[in-house]
Amino acid sequence: MLVLTRKTGESIQIGDEIELTIISVKGDQVKLGINAPKNVDIHRKEVYLSIQEENTEASKGIDNLFNLLPKNE
Repeated sequence: MLVLTRKTGESIQIGDEIELTIISVKGDQVKLGINAPKNVDIHRKEVYLSIQEENTEASKGIDNLFNLLPKNE
């Protein structure tokens, strides 16, 4: 894990297209601004994990999707 120290108004660049900016620091909370292309999904980690869990649950019980398609003979 890379650990960086930044002050309010300073940024971190990830690749060519993603910029994280420190908006404010208040107590133990940090406000981040994220500038990224629209095709990049951005979620809080707990939301991301919930989405992954829901996707896993939704796919259970379906062994082979191609078996559900009508066969052209």
